[in-house]
Amino acid sequence: MVAVIGLVPTVGSFAQDGMMGKGSGGWGMGSQYMRMYDPKTVETISGIVERVDMITPLKGMSRGVHLMVKIDKETSEVHLGPVWYLENQDVKIMPKDKVEVRGSKIMFFGKPVIIAAEVKKGDEVLKLRDENGSPAWSGWRRR
Repeated sequence: MVAVIGLVPTVGSFAQDGMMGKGSGGWGMGSQYMRMYDPKTVETISGIVERVDMITPLKGMSRGVHLMVKIDKETSEVHLGPVWYLENQDVKIMPKDKVEVRGSKIMFFGKPVIIAAEVKKGDEVLKLRDENGSPAWSGWRRR
C-alpha cells in the first residue's frame, strides 16, 4: 500500500502538465477553449516579447504557454498552446524576441487575447493551428 500512495503525487503532476494522453487536458479540438478560436477574427500583430508565462487558460485544463507582446504603446496577450507541445518544437520564443503573430483575437474573461495560429521569429515559423483553428498537436504523436 505504501508504494501506491508514493505514486499518487507523480501521477497527479503528470496530469497537471498534460503529459497523460497528449492532446487532452482541455486542448483537444472539441474542447470549450478550442471552440473560442474564430477564423473571422484573425489578425496579425508584430512586436517584442516582454514575458513568456505558463498559464492554465480554463479550470481543468493542463498548462499552456502565454506571451505578453509589446506593440508600440500597448501590450497584447497571446495564447500559444499546451506546454508539452511547445517544449517539443524547434522554435523557442523568449523575452526580447521580435515576433509576428497571426491568430484569432477574442475576448477572454473581458480582456482581448489572441489565440495564435502562427508565430514568426526571424526566418523561423512556429505553426500552432491551421486556418480553421485546428491545433497542430491534434494527433501529433500518431504521425
